[in-house]
Amino acid sequence: MSEDPIPTVPTAPVDFIRAIVDEDLASGKHRGIVTRFPPEPNGYLHIGHAKSICLNFGVAAERGGTCNLRFDDTNPTKEDVEYVESIQEDVRWLGFAWDALFYASDYFEQLYQFAVSLITRGLAYVDSLTADEIREHRGTLTEPGRDSPYRDRPVAESLDLFARMRAGEFPDGAHVLRAKIDMASPNLNMRDPALYRIRHASHHRTGDAWCIYPMYDYAHPISDALEKITHSICTLEFEDHRPLYDWLVEHLFERDRPRQIEFARLNLSYTVMSKRKLLQLVQQKHVSGWDDPRMPTISGLRRRGYTPESIRDFCARIGVAKKENVIDVAQLEHSVREDLNRRAPRVMTVLRPLKVVIANYPEGQVEDVDVINNPEDESAGRRKVPFSRVLYIEREDFKEDPPKKFFRLAPGREVRLRCAYFIRCTEVIKDASGEIVELRCTYDPATRGGDSPDGRKVKATLHWVSAVHAVPVVVRLYDRLFSVEDPERASGGKTFLDYLNPASLDILRDCQAEPSLATARPPARFQFERLGYFCVDADSRPGALLFNRTVSLRDAWAKIEQKRP
Repeated sequence: MSEDPIPTVPTAPVDFIRAIVDEDLASGKHRGIVTRFPPEPNGYLHIGHAKSICLNFGVAAERGGTCNLRFDDTNPTKEDVEYVESIQEDVRWLGFAWDALFYASDYFEQLYQFAVSLITRGLAYVDSLTADEIREHRGTLTEPGRDSPYRDRPVAESLDLFARMRAGEFPDGAHVLRAKIDMASPNLNMRDPALYRIRHASHHRTGDAWCIYPMYDYAHPISDALEKITHSICTLEFEDHRPLYDWLVEHLFERDRPRQIEFARLNLSYTVMSKRKLLQLVQQKHVSGWDDPRMPTISGLRRRGYTPESIRDFCARIGVAKKENVIDVAQLEHSVREDLNRRAPRVMTVLRPLKVVIANYPEGQVEDVDVINNPEDESAGRRKVPFSRVLYIEREDFKEDPPKKFFRLAPGREVRLRCAYFIRCTEVIKDASGEIVELRCTYDPATRGGDSPDGRKVKATLHWVSAVHAVPVVVRLYDRLFSVEDPERASGGKTFLDYLNPASLDILRDCQAEPSLATARPPARFQFERLGYFCVDADSRPGALLFNRTVSLRDAWAKIEQKRP
C-alpha cells in the first residue's frame, strides 16, 4: 500500500533525556550514540509505542548515532511471526529505518553461557521451590523475604541441574534459575529474581531447540550490552527494575555498559494502552481486529486515516516527561486535523441523503461547476463537479419547523449550494408515514458560482451531490471506543469492558458521493466538506467504496454531528 512521501522527523526540544545524552557526548563518555527500540512480539504496537519509537530513533538521528530494532522474544507462548511482521511494518510506516535488526533469541547461547558464569561465581543458583513457594518466600513491601532452602546449593549441583534443565529432563516449573542478590532488599526485584524458567514450547525462530528461556529482565540488559547500546531508554514501569539491570551488566561486562533512563509512558484519554487488554478486546471480538479503526494501535490509526506525519507531530508536541500523566485524545485529533487540512483534497459527499428537485431547472440539462480542490494548497488545482435538476443534500440541513438560530434550508428560505446557485424551498413532500422524502425548490440562474449580483445575502452554504451522477458509498463513523475518560479506573466491581461505548461505530450504507470519488483507492484521504476527514478503507473495491471517518471538523456542523443520539 503506497503512502505519501515522508518528510524529515520534526525537531524535538531538548528534554531531560536529550540533555543526558548531550552531557555524555560532551564529556567524552561516548564517541557516538546507540539506542534501540526493543518491542516484545506479543501484540501490535500502539500509540504509546509510537512515542518510544520517535524518541529512540529521534535521539539517535539528531545526534548522528544509530538505532537498532530488537525483538525481545523470550516468551514463546505469547509471541508470533504475525506480530514481528506488523511491528516492522509500523516502524517503517512511521518513517524510521533501523540500522540493524536483532532478536534476543540471537543471543540464546550467549545468555545461557552468561548464566553458567553467574552460577560458577556463586551469583546464581537453581531453585526447586514451586512458583507459589517462591512467591511466599519473597516477602512483601514491608517484610523482607526469606532465603530459599536451595539458596546455598553447591555450585556443581546447580550447574548439573541447569544443564539438565536445558536438556529437557524436567517438566515446566520443576526448577528455576535465580540470581543470588539480597532477599532483604527493599526493592522486591532484587530479592533473588528468576533468570531462567523451564518452558516446553516451540519458539517462532528457534523451534524446539530450547526448553528453557531467559526472563525478560535478564535477557534485556545483556542484549543491550552485547549491542553496545549507550542509552537504554524505557518507560517508568522499569524504574524499579534498573538496579537489577545495573547488577547484571556490572557483573557480566567490564566495559560498554549501557545506561538505563526512564520516561513517562503515554497514557491517552478514552482508551486503554495495555497490550493484554487490547488483546482481550480482539479475542472477545469487541473490535474487528488489531487494526480496527477504534483501536489505539498504529495499524488501527493507519486504517482510520491518520498519517505518519500527524503521529510524529503529536509525539513531538507532548514531549518527554518524568511523571505519568494522561494526554487528552483531542491533542492527537488536533495533529491529524492540522496535517489533513494541508494535504487532503476537498470533495462533496452526502451521508444521509434528502432528495431535492429544482423545479425550474431544465429537465435533462447538466452543467459543470468549478470547485477548488484545497484552499490550503493552490497547487492542488480545481475540478469540475456535475450539477443537475435532481440533487441530494444532507437531511440534517433541512427543518420544516426550524428552531431559532437554524440558518439552513427551511420552507420559504433561501440558501447557497456550494459553488453553484441559490435555491429556495417551495414545497415539502412526505410519504404515507409523514416522513419527508423530497423537497421542491427553485433556483436563481443569476447566482451561478454562489454569488448574488444584487448583493442579497444568505446565511448558509450547503454541500450537495447530483443524483444522476452520484456514486453510492458506505461510510463508517467512528467515535471513541470508551465512554469515560479513564476506563482503566474501573470501580464498583466493573472492568474496563463495562465502559465500552455502544455508539463507537455507526455504519451508513446509503451515502452518495460526487463522481470524482469513483476512482478513489486505499489509502487516499479526503475532506468531506462540512463533515470531516475520511479515508478509503483497505476493504474497498471498485464499485463498492468504503470510507472511514478519521476525525470530524471543528465547525458548527461537527458539533451537531457529535450530538446525534
